[in-house]
Formats: sequence, structure tokens, C-alpha cells
Amino acid sequence: MRITIATDHYWPTAIGVATASRNLARGLAAKGHDVLVIAPSQTVKKRKEIDENYRIVRTRSLPVPGLTLRLSVALQNEIRDIIEEHASDIVHVQTPGPIGLLALRVAKKLDIPAIATNHTMPENLVENVKILQPFARPINHILKEYGILIYKGVEHIIMPTQAAIDMFNYDGLDKNVLITPISNGIDLSHFKPAAVSKEFLAQYKLPTDKPIISCVCRLDGEKHVHVLIKAFKHILDRMDAHLLLVGDGNASNDLKELAHELQLDHHITFTGRVSDEDLEALQRVGTVFAMPSPAELQCLALLEAMASGQPVVAVKAGALPELCQDGRNGYLCEVDDADDMARQLLKILQDSTLCAQMSKKSLSIAKTHDVVHTITQFEAVYRQVIKTHAQVTAALL
Repeated sequence: MRITIATDHYWPTAIGVATASRNLARGLAAKGHDVLVIAPSQTVKKRKEIDENYRIVRTRSLPVPGLTLRLSVALQNEIRDIIEEHASDIVHVQTPGPIGLLALRVAKKLDIPAIATNHTMPENLVENVKILQPFARPINHILKEYGILIYKGVEHIIMPTQAAIDMFNYDGLDKNVLITPISNGIDLSHFKPAAVSKEFLAQYKLPTDKPIISCVCRLDGEKHVHVLIKAFKHILDRMDAHLLLVGDGNASNDLKELAHELQLDHHITFTGRVSDEDLEALQRVGTVFAMPSPAELQCLALLEAMASGQPVVAVKAGALPELCQDGRNGYLCEVDDADDMARQLLKILQDSTLCAQMSKKSLSIAKTHDVVHTITQFEAVYRQVIKTHAQVTAALL
């Protein structure tokens, strides 16, 4: 198949949809498909790239103030030329942004079947732009309605989890549009338990004589990392430990100031953005992984930690309970409740037997999300959508 993936967020941007889209592109190409990704450039200029086994066409883009993202300024004719040149059999839209919207319009005009995956919740945008927060309620309503308008143009919708499907607003959608849960998947050949050298730990100034609580995510407002830092302060009142925060974002400075105010400077490591290789190793060093974000439709970082052998603690919100199965591979806590998060983390940190048992359960759950399996599921959806589209088109002739 000749597959076009259209996305407004893409590698090397450190965001879940970018990672998921890249895993999908590489996995499909490895199965012999001709894959083209349309994504924003990292500069003002457009360009073409080869990433391992597939092609990327990057459109002109501009930075978005207050966000670690870029906004495509491509015109519809430009997107049309890209899709036509690729002779696409199907267009798979990953984001409801300019590239996603234009790709859907072009697919409709060219009579190419299109599907979409929803990766994000609209609340994420509002939480990240302070000037918008006083108007959060009407803006969230507008964004949801806008999302419905986009999804009206597709023939199949993919959600990463059943919980995401349950949270989705179906009002206004064509009842014939199928909605299917397919995990974003992770590459288990990269994320797996393994020893980490003392030299690597020293590189990031991580201790070897105390448990480490890790969290890998964008340090943006929507992730509520400040709650984890406050929970960590409570934990230090009970035992010695270290907090590892991997990532960068618009809340980085505020989080570092909070750590300083709480006198945690020597107990927390802020790595900033790291390479793919270092990320894989850092996912292995934690004793337990914590995710305080309440707005997750899956959470690849949590999956990667589980595949690396970590028990987990996450908030009772979004799709996180599907991965953090309370009492099995970790514990759930209430949203924005630092005391509760600290209690759940301490249960695991203070019981080495329980920690080992939950580690095994995390590995077991993570195996069901191997990208090899998810790619096969995506292929089946593509073939069915292409077949159905052809049948409908033939019936209209």
C-alpha cells in the first residue's frame, strides 16, 4: 500500500503523537509499504528527508508562542501536490491541525479514503497557554466542536484505548463511521529491562544507593508535574529517595523554582531533553514510575517504563487506569492530590517484594502493546477502508 501519514506534530518534537506517528511510519515501511509523512519543518523552510526506511516532506512552519510546537503554514495546493505525487492509496491523519485538516480536504477532492487517529484532549492546549485559561470553558467547547467537524471527513476513526473512545464526543458524527481502539504501540526491542552502567548514572548525577522515582514527560502545565514534586517532598519525610524528571517544556523553570523553594535541589535531577538512546537507559533506572498528568488518552512514556520493568503510580483519570492497573502493576491516586500520590509511591518503595511482583506485571501488560501487533491491526483497517471505499465508489458510478 502507498500510505500517507499527515501530522502537525512530528519527530524530533518530544510529544506522544510525534513518537506514535514515527513508530507507525517505521513499522509500516518495515512491512514493505511505501510510506510518506507530511509534517511541519523545524525551520521556516520546507524540505524533504529520509528517516531510515520512509520519506518525510516537511512544510514551512512557524513556532507557536508558549508551546514547544510548530504551526504549518502550507497551502492546500501544496498538500495536494504532495499527496498526488505519492499516488496515495489512503491518507491517515494524526492531528486536527492545519496539515491534518488540509490533508482531509485534499483526500476528499481526490477521492482517496481517509482515516484519523485522535491522540489528544483539547484541554491540553488551554492549560499550556496562560492567556487562554480564563476562557477555558468556551474554548474547550469550540475545540471539541472543531474536532467533530474534522472527524466528519473520515471513514474510520482510531483511538489508542477504549477509555479514549468512551470519552469521545460522538454528537454530529456519521453513524456509519467505525471507531476502533488500537494501541499506539511501543518497540519492545528498545524498551526492556537491562542493567545501566555506573558511568551512565554518573553522567546524569544519579545515585546508586537509594530508590529513584522517575517521570518522563513534557514539562508543560498540562502534565501537573508540580503535584509529583510536592508528593516527593512528603516522601522524603519518610525515607531517602531521588526524583528523576526527564523532558523539557514551558513549565521547566517554574518546576525548578518549586524544587528550590521546597529545598529539593539536591534530591531532583532535571535532565532536559535527551537523546533516544539515553531515554531508553533512563527508563530503566527508576525504581517506580509516576505519571501525574490527568489528560492522557494512552501515555507512551508510561508504557515504555512498564516495558522497561517499572511498577507505576498514575492518577485516576483519562486512559491511565488501562495501563496502571490498580493493585496489579501499580497504584492509582486521586488527581492533584500530592498526599495520595506520596502514599501510593511509598507502598511500592518500602516493599521490595511487592515492587518485584508489580514489575513482572508491568512487563506482562506492556507485551500486549508491542508495535509489531499494532502495525498488523492498522494494516487490517487500511485494507478494509480501501476496499469499502472502492465498493461505495463503484456503486455510485
